[in-house]
Amino acid sequence: MEHDPTFPDPQPAGISLDRLATNASALGQEVVDVDGFLEDLTSRTEVLLSQLKQVREGTGHVLQMNASVMTTIQDAYRQLEDTQSSFETLIRTSDIAGKHAFSVLTWVLTLDSRTRDVETVLEDVQASNDQIAAIASQVNMLAINAKIEAARAGEAGKGFSVVADAINTLSQQTGTAAETISDNIQRLVDWIIRLQQETGSVSETSRELARAGEEVATRNAEVKDAMDRSVARMKLVRDDAVDADKALREYTPQIEGTFGIIRESTGAVEDVHERVRSLRDRSEALVQDAVLAGGDSADSRFITDAKARAHRISQLFDTAVDEGRITIDDLFDTDYRPVPRSDPEQVVTRFTNFTDTVLPPILEEALELDSKVTFCAAVDRNGYLPTHNRKFSHPQGDDPVWNMAHCRNRRIFDDRVGLKAGRNKDPFLLQVYRRDMGGGDFVMMKDLSVPIFVKNRHWGGLRLAYRF
Repeated sequence: MEHDPTFPDPQPAGISLDRLATNASALGQEVVDVDGFLEDLTSRTEVLLSQLKQVREGTGHVLQMNASVMTTIQDAYRQLEDTQSSFETLIRTSDIAGKHAFSVLTWVLTLDSRTRDVETVLEDVQASNDQIAAIASQVNMLAINAKIEAARAGEAGKGFSVVADAINTLSQQTGTAAETISDNIQRLVDWIIRLQQETGSVSETSRELARAGEEVATRNAEVKDAMDRSVARMKLVRDDAVDADKALREYTPQIEGTFGIIRESTGAVEDVHERVRSLRDRSEALVQDAVLAGGDSADSRFITDAKARAHRISQLFDTAVDEGRITIDDLFDTDYRPVPRSDPEQVVTRFTNFTDTVLPPILEEALELDSKVTFCAAVDRNGYLPTHNRKFSHPQGDDPVWNMAHCRNRRIFDDRVGLKAGRNKDPFLLQVYRRDMGGGDFVMMKDLSVPIFVKNRHWGGLRLAYRF
């Protein structure tokens, strides 16, 4: 039968398995890369969703607060308008009071002038009264003389004596009246003098009141101007608050719609992410099946070495138990006791000192297998890594970030890769993952794990991590 050139020659089974293993490994790398991207996308969308949720809740809260503020602003505006009206009434009243004060001042000044006129009149009256008193004194003297002459005239002067007595009596009464009038005039003068003094004080007070009234009028005008500006500004604030409330109420449905879209997108991304995780697990299983079926790949020598190294550790643990260097219960201890003041937290168990003693030679040898090897360490079923390579087992310092990178021993790595490595019971498990280098940079890594059994009990696994 002739060969049909349209179909390639069949490949040997070994070559096909090798290609299958290689392609499966490459597929796993791509899947993990996509998985990492989706994980970042999921994380970011969750953060965005959380932020939008906060914005949505905050918007509702702002709406409530804005409604309260609107009420407060409107009340304040009405109160300010009422105050403005009351103040304008007060200004009018103050103007009327100022006019009355000016009238009082004018009356007081006029009263001072009038009292001075009265004082002049009283001075004239006093002078006239003095003249009357002088005349009364002279009449009294004449009456005395007339009485003397009437006595000399004897019987003929008796009638004239009676007239002289009457005149004398009248002159005395006139003198007494003049003295009384003089006393009254003096009291009236004294009262007018006091009135003038008091009027002077009142007039000065009235002048000060008038000056104060002018000052008050000036200040009132300034305050009224400021109040008018405040009312105008408060009106602008009220109008802006109304516009802001309207815009916010129109914006709220948009936020709600965006939140719904992002929530749906987050759910879709999470669904795709979950499918990619399943695809990642299938690609890992495909690599293992291809290698187990006889396919060779770039991972074969690492797998062979890890198997042999894990077997050595199993034998070492078995021997230690047989020789009594550690009990089986201590070797399977899961009572993780925190190391005081460690950051990030380190823990110890009853087998930590034992693994620190027996594992370093085996673990350090693995670093010389290939320059791609990053670390080699044994973990128990819970991802607890008691003993690490020396370069990752420095004493902790004060910087948690430095400790995170350089003090990785006595730590529990219960992430997906760490737990699967510790709990895997198959001949080997090859996982591909992204190692976070900080600053948003990632390096694709392979994590090869082989189970470790002690007295036929699954203790954990040996992890061998290397770069592509």
